[in-house]
Amino acid sequence: MRDEPEQRPGPPAWEIVLPEEGATEDLGRFLAEFLMPGDLVALSGGLGGGKTTLARALVRELTGDPDLEVPSPTFTLMQPYEGRGGLAVLHADLYRLRSADELVELGFDELSENAVTLVEWPEKLPPRHGPVLSVELSLRAEFGEGARFARIDGTGGAGTGGMRARLDRARAIRVLLAKSGWDEAERVRMQGDASSRAYERLRKPDGGTAILMISPERADGPPVRDGKPYSAIVKLAERIDAFVAMDRGLRALGLSAPRIYGEDLANGLLVIEDLGSEPVVDASGPRSERYSEATRLLAKLHATELPTVLPVADGIDHVLPAYDAEALLFEVELLPEWYAPFAGHTLSRAERAEFLALWAEAIEGVMPARPTWTLRDYHSPNLIWLPEREGLERVGVIDFQDAVLGHSAYDVASLLQDARVDCSAEFELRLLGLYARERRGREPEFDVQDFARAYAVLAAQRATKILGIFARLDRRDGKPGYLAHLPRIEGYLRRNLAHPALERLRLWHERHLPALAPEPADPAEDAAAES
Repeated sequence: MRDEPEQRPGPPAWEIVLPEEGATEDLGRFLAEFLMPGDLVALSGGLGGGKTTLARALVRELTGDPDLEVPSPTFTLMQPYEGRGGLAVLHADLYRLRSADELVELGFDELSENAVTLVEWPEKLPPRHGPVLSVELSLRAEFGEGARFARIDGTGGAGTGGMRARLDRARAIRVLLAKSGWDEAERVRMQGDASSRAYERLRKPDGGTAILMISPERADGPPVRDGKPYSAIVKLAERIDAFVAMDRGLRALGLSAPRIYGEDLANGLLVIEDLGSEPVVDASGPRSERYSEATRLLAKLHATELPTVLPVADGIDHVLPAYDAEALLFEVELLPEWYAPFAGHTLSRAERAEFLALWAEAIEGVMPARPTWTLRDYHSPNLIWLPEREGLERVGVIDFQDAVLGHSAYDVASLLQDARVDCSAEFELRLLGLYARERRGREPEFDVQDFARAYAVLAAQRATKILGIFARLDRRDGKPGYLAHLPRIEGYLRRNLAHPALERLRLWHERHLPALAPEPADPAEDAAAES
């Protein structure tokens, strides 16, 4: 007889006493926070257990209407609602359902497919796939007159988006907000970035604000090379520890990273200072004074001897990974893999191999003898102007959890060749001069020529990578909004490829992706410049 594999028990269901009807309504508002289209909320329990009270609170929260009439659909069986942001909400009471065939006649599957569906008497449903939040309610007189007992569990879905993971994270958020003094704050979702992180602005009744950062541990993707996933190769942070370490490291240098008010490292949660939303750009592009201070900040950072290991908490350290040749080279492969097909070019295996060989040669020539902190996303969306502060502290810095040890030129290129903002060649050159003067003032031995060469190579590498990423976001992830930035990035790449250090890559582009090659120099203009 073959032994059956051991079944690991799942986490226990959440059990809670609801002493009165208001507590049941509070539970409904809490559960509504993490529900998504396609979710099923299975409300079970005997008559008078509180299912309809809970469903009414859920519907009101999902629609954003606290006074909405939510009658029990005992006789109609189903009642649809329009939720906030166009969310479809369906409330069903299947007590009178005689057979599953009636659901087909009522169009239940079509109505519930992209809706948050609340079902009383869910045991009458046929087997269902997808995320399910199960709430079992019962009257429990031993806890007081009118008290109810709720048993809550989640099944279905995968990873951090699975129902049980969302339930556990929502509970952890409530605990963290209470511990850090923000439990009475209004929570407003903020626009996220291209990553899996989410942010909410917290607003207290007295006007104080903070940011809730939700960054669950990144699950390893499939192996893509040598048994390693993409995130490991390009050195992306997998835990919120990296943000905490870099935040404290930057603040120790007197820079304006957000203060941390509360943290739950195990669940990837932080409550951090709200630095506001004053940008370093306006409708016309970069604001000169603000970009100048951001440039000076980099010069100070890069001239400082910086640690390679940073503390996170007692017994926990964060080791900054090296932004090595493997990572840089793997990133440029995104261009032949995603951007070239998007632009209508099919590259042969030999052409791709030549492209990578040329990039390997270019990257090898700019690996730094003394690496420094490379924040990686040091550009306008992650820089906040703080006019009430002084000097370099006026530049607020966020989104640095993927920091690595690399060349100082990389972050300067991130700032001056911003994918979302037009930075003219003249403006770029002026701030490069400012950076060089600031670095030389702090380090007399600073080599401007070596830096200029590395700047051209790493700016080109970054533009090459971003072209691939934005094409991938469109083709694979269904996010076409990033395509609007492609012409700007293409222009940056052409500008960089004109540098002599990238001559062989320029010639490759002229043969295979000519739209990305710089225009040939005008001999007459060259002669005039020389005279």
